[in-house]
Amino acid sequence: MSPDMSRRQLLEGGAVLAAASGAAAPAVAASPREPVRFRLNGAAQEVRVEPRVTLLDLLRERLGLTGAKKGCNEGACGACTVLVDGVRMNACLILAVQMEGREVTTIEGLAPGDGPLHPVQQAFIDHDAFQCGFCTPGQVLSAVACIREGRATDAASVREFMSGNLCRCSAYPQITAAVLAAAGQGDA
Repeated sequence: MSPDMSRRQLLEGGAVLAAASGAAAPAVAASPREPVRFRLNGAAQEVRVEPRVTLLDLLRERLGLTGAKKGCNEGACGACTVLVDGVRMNACLILAVQMEGREVTTIEGLAPGDGPLHPVQQAFIDHDAFQCGFCTPGQVLSAVACIREGRATDAASVREFMSGNLCRCSAYPQITAAVLAAAGQGDA
């Protein structure tokens, strides 16, 4: 490098030399796709995904299930909450390949399409526990887990368990009331 040459000039000169030499850009190898077999909302699934694909992206982009929302994409808002083997999880933090042999439940699979609503869904309606609706699928699935785990014993316990699910509209009192009401309806 000449003492009179700037860094920018050096980089531009290198790019011109590379282009003139006909050197091709290094080939980017296609990511291998891994087969993943799991149950989704009660139905067997087999998909091939790149190892870096999250469960959230698989659900929304490949399988067309848009109930789980992409909010923060960092596991902080709970909008992407799903149940994996009955345990609530943030789908944005789980790799799709980790679902091998597991059971995944999304809001679309919580109640049959032609049947009655799940008791938690009905309680959310009865208690006006949603405003804009963006967080509702994640809130409902977290509420189901809260009740199944026996954590819906009082308002403070529900608020603590549900604290990983944010509601931008601040419907927290109604959400808490809905969870407690659904817990009184028996096994959710």
